[in-house]
Amino acid sequence: MDRNLALELVRATEMAAISSARWMGLGNPSAAEQAAIDAMRHAFDNISFTGSIVTGEGERDKAPTLYVGEILGQGDAPEVDVALDAVESGTIVARGRPNAISVIAVAEKGSLRQVPDAHMEKIAVGPKAAGVIDITAPPEKNLHAIAEAMNCSVEDLTVVILDRPRHAELVRQVRGVGARIKLIHDGDLSATVAVAFEGTGVDVLMGVGGAREGALAATALQCIGGDMQGRLKPQTEEEAEQALRMGIRDLDQVFTISDLTGGGERDIMFAATGVTDGDLLKGVRFFGGGAQTHSLVMRSSSATVRFIESTHRFDRKPVS
Repeated sequence: MDRNLALELVRATEMAAISSARWMGLGNPSAAEQAAIDAMRHAFDNISFTGSIVTGEGERDKAPTLYVGEILGQGDAPEVDVALDAVESGTIVARGRPNAISVIAVAEKGSLRQVPDAHMEKIAVGPKAAGVIDITAPPEKNLHAIAEAMNCSVEDLTVVILDRPRHAELVRQVRGVGARIKLIHDGDLSATVAVAFEGTGVDVLMGVGGAREGALAATALQCIGGDMQGRLKPQTEEEAEQALRMGIRDLDQVFTISDLTGGGERDIMFAATGVTDGDLLKGVRFFGGGAQTHSLVMRSSSATVRFIESTHRFDRKPVS
């Protein structure tokens, strides 16, 4: 894949972020999501590639655009897999909460694994603790192994966990070991990516969140050398049936980061733009006649990580 494709991807996340950010705090999650989807779709129409959505906004009969299986781009080479979340999430934006982001990842055709729209138990860490996590082990064992790999005490670690009743026992066990906890309302995709970067204030992600968010976050961790494991935790019969339709017979199967991304030999590009302020990225800042955005762009083959601050002038290039 041409390295310039990464800049095309970040243009798409920027446009989605700006459009969604217009709805910050206005209490309309659907409008915030649809604005991001529409802007991202418009941006894809100008990209010279053929992208097939593996992880998207939903199935074809449930989403008006950017659905799983949809073909994007101008129909040119290269052919790639696409994983995306036009905004995570509309609820975060509508309530003016932190850590809403717009994300796209692309990889060589046939690389990225499709996962059901279901819940997934996840554990994720940055590069220093890559290779030491085991999702089948209790939190105490994992946290001690992570602390040793990071050359710190367990008490120095901060674990980010979705604030849900299902995590009461996990929270109790993490507290029992002495690690610090950051509970978040939403946005475990953003939180998973954040654990890979020093200075974000989070070191480990644990708990059950979205499987598609997990698969998308895995692409970012693969680019920077982090690590992640996941296993499906269906909350309804419909989720379990969807996994079976995808050929996943063993619901206890542990998915490694290589399972989700095709392994280290695959070239992956990842782009994200902040919609609201977060641990990793600043949100969109509007000013008279334009906006400023803060984005992250990474590529696995070169291990390049770029943070991009952009100024957009609406009189020169209006955002749809």
